[in-house]
Amino acid sequence: MEFIKILEIMMAKSGFVALTWQSLVMFVISFILIYLAIVKQFEPLLLLPIAFGVFLTNLPLADLMKEADPWYASGVLRIIYNGIKSNLFPCLIFMGIGAMTDFGPLIANPISLLLGAAAQFGIYVTFMFANSLPFFSAKQAAAIAIIGGADGPTSIYLANNLAPELLAPIAVAAYSYMALIPLIQPPIMKLLTTKKERAVKMKQLRKISKVEKIVFPIGTVLFTTLLLPSVAPLLGMLMLGNIFKESGVVQRLSDTAQNALINIVTIMLGVTVGATANGELFLRLETIAIIFMGLFAFCMSTVGGVLLGKVLYLVTGGKINPLIGSAGVSAVPMAARVSQTVGASENPTNFLLMHAMGPNVAGVIGSAVAAGYFMLIFGR
Repeated sequence: MEFIKILEIMMAKSGFVALTWQSLVMFVISFILIYLAIVKQFEPLLLLPIAFGVFLTNLPLADLMKEADPWYASGVLRIIYNGIKSNLFPCLIFMGIGAMTDFGPLIANPISLLLGAAAQFGIYVTFMFANSLPFFSAKQAAAIAIIGGADGPTSIYLANNLAPELLAPIAVAAYSYMALIPLIQPPIMKLLTTKKERAVKMKQLRKISKVEKIVFPIGTVLFTTLLLPSVAPLLGMLMLGNIFKESGVVQRLSDTAQNALINIVTIMLGVTVGATANGELFLRLETIAIIFMGLFAFCMSTVGGVLLGKVLYLVTGGKINPLIGSAGVSAVPMAARVSQTVGASENPTNFLLMHAMGPNVAGVIGSAVAAGYFMLIFGR
């Protein structure tokens, strides 16, 4: 009899009795994302921790994201999540990205700046749309729209400053769409371009001097932060990482930033971003609307980049492959790799990766500038 009572107590306190339909739906979503990460290999370094974070946070009664006072009594993922709320993780990610990024293609082909700017088209279109809806304020509309830049750290940074109540769905949407770029972008690219345009081979870029590579990040930070001071945390850390790389005198710091540090932060950020997708909060009409508007923003940004690429194709007499315009979203280097893959599928001898990296890194700057503009207009 004692054994039966123990079993009854165990069952009464188990997660089985606390399972809800929301938990089950989120389990299915997490399993799909895990499948895409492992089997389809859609940016697994990003998608796998996010997917498992979704799974962990929806385990009934586990309280991994429980918030408590004092803070150290909170769930373990909630404690790590403070790195997102404080903007620490986004800034450290930007430093790692800077240490891995070669701005040479952008310096060699300054027209890439135009493609990077055009690929922010989705941000402004989505802002106008979201701002016209009665249930989103202008600040919330701006935070939602930045998803179109396909820049997770920038999305988190802007949401923290303008609409912290929407941070969870915005972060999940931004990072999920970044990871799913190989699935989302190619159909749009093929729809908007002809086979002839996709097969265009571009000339080799000129060699960039070390002086140019050092002056560029310093000049970029100086100009952009004097214009929009609020972008200093993101762009400052981005260019700090790049200076580590290009200076050639702090190899240990550069290696740490682009390997150990960014890997550690990616794990913590990815898992806790996924952990914000609690079924009871996530499966609401408002959240679903944000997810779809984020997808719309991202698609329209891809459209903007490709369409300007087509214009430049015509203006230059067919010297620019329009596919590199899609890389103007700031997901580095994922979007550039997609441009390379789609171009190579039409012409196996085509090598667009370095050409696409120009708009790609320009997009990082462009999305940060867009965030700085929104903070200038709507910031507290």
